[in-house]
Amino acid sequence: MLRPTAVKVKAVPDYRLIVVFDNGEERIFDVKPYIHGEWYSELKDVNYFKTVDVDGFTVVWKNGQDICPDDLYYSSIPTAFALSNTEEK
Repeated sequence: MLRPTAVKVKAVPDYRLIVVFDNGEERIFDVKPYIHGEWYSELKDVNYFKTVDVDGFTVVWKNGQDICPDDLYYSSIPTAFALSNTEEK
């Protein structure tokens, strides 16, 4: 079975992404654990972080940073689940 691919992305507060996949799922991915080291350090700049886009496979930034497609899907959570947990706090 093929993993779904990203077709739309939106940067939201706290270095998270809302990603829509080609199977119709909308999921939230937390980028914070990736923002370390020289390669991903540019993502600390919120304005740069917001420039995220999709490339037909995964999410990317203009200077080449990307997220492994498997991580993007399997380490994200459905938005409905994320929103319900936020409301309980």
